[in-house]
Amino acid sequence: MLSSLSTSRRRDGRNVRMTMIGCGHLGATHAASMAEIGHDVLGVDIDEAKIATLRSGRAWFHEPELDEMLARHVASGRLRFTTDFADAGEFGDVHFIGVATPGVPGRGDYDLSQLYAAVEALAPHLHRECLIVGKSTVSVGTTAAVQELVRDLAPAGDRVGVAWNPEFLREGHAVADTLRPDRIVAGVSSMEAERLIREAYKPITDIGVPLVVTDPATCELVKGAANAFLAMKISFINAIADVCEAAGGDVAHLADAIGLDPRIGRAMLDAGLGYGGGCLPKDTRAFAARAGELGVDQAVELLGVVDRINAARRDHAVALTLKVCGGALTGRRVTVWGASFKVGTDDIRDSPALDVASRLHQQGAHVTVHDPMAIPTARAAHPELTYAEDLVQAAEGADVLLVMTAWPQFRAVHPQEVAEVVASRVVIDARSALNDGWWDEAGWTVHRIGRG
Repeated sequence: MLSSLSTSRRRDGRNVRMTMIGCGHLGATHAASMAEIGHDVLGVDIDEAKIATLRSGRAWFHEPELDEMLARHVASGRLRFTTDFADAGEFGDVHFIGVATPGVPGRGDYDLSQLYAAVEALAPHLHRECLIVGKSTVSVGTTAAVQELVRDLAPAGDRVGVAWNPEFLREGHAVADTLRPDRIVAGVSSMEAERLIREAYKPITDIGVPLVVTDPATCELVKGAANAFLAMKISFINAIADVCEAAGGDVAHLADAIGLDPRIGRAMLDAGLGYGGGCLPKDTRAFAARAGELGVDQAVELLGVVDRINAARRDHAVALTLKVCGGALTGRRVTVWGASFKVGTDDIRDSPALDVASRLHQQGAHVTVHDPMAIPTARAAHPELTYAEDLVQAAEGADVLLVMTAWPQFRAVHPQEVAEVVASRVVIDARSALNDGWWDEAGWTVHRIGRG
């Protein structure tokens, strides 16, 4: 798959000299992917430790396929990394910026300080015509603000254009989502900016990926609107899960039935602990905050409900654990399978699983956590919890087992093997991750969210 894209670039178009400012999850993946399709790429970051790791041909975080791609193109010379913004300014015709834009606690909108710091570091070194392309998720109006800043700071002045090109990456699938995305969206203000973006993505659009070119404001709204809709869909099915529990229904079967309607679709209709991670929570809140600034109160109200439903899923899991433990958690042994916010990553940002585990610990439970990938990151953030490298050993002496992330390893383990080490055969499957019927047949009492 990857080599065919590289071949297409060598045959059909010129290499674009580009930089990637910010080498985190987004930036490192984008830099390696652009090298993969034939461009000459310079990754830039102020963190010397990250740059040293990337120069060795590997990432400082886990993402399938990324290390192999980094190693290949660092070795070929097509991809290199630096902390020198002067080098970047001299090198690039296109400068992608993908720094973090975290949410502001208590306010909901984005903290754009890293974005503006990156622009301020790069712009004084731009002495010729080039294009800055933002990939970070931002509030509407940011492209125009960056353009004004660049006009003031760059020696090339108006010859430096600014466009926006948001990412739509799923952690655990970031390489595939970069090389074969379902769409590319670009917000431009000039024909030259559109030409450069089309040239940069030509090997990808040549295989049929649609490129949507629009104005900057619309483009900036696209990412927030997409994540707000996904968050709304997840919160909808979780609200329906509560109805199913009250009525004795099965939310999984309900989701299968309504998901067959092509207007609805089955994706993102899995009830459980709700969403977490570094994108959906902050993007939904930031989109609502910007809507409030624009006076669009109905959008604020709608997304506020979405956020509250999502937060309540964690409360529900804690309350259910308390109930099955007889109303008190002090001295109880609780095993939590899952620490990452989703399968396929070691990312624990706003992890529902760890949030619930920490709350149970605060109420007096002895909590042991197992995760196939995220134990090091979880231990660093929550040293108060106990961790076990083996999923069966993690359950030793447990009064209740909580399945909080839907890793396939949890579905594959035999329930009888786990039954031999626990104190009580009680499991709360908060992600519908376990094999239906298998655990019941092994004598377990299984509590499934939204499933009667």
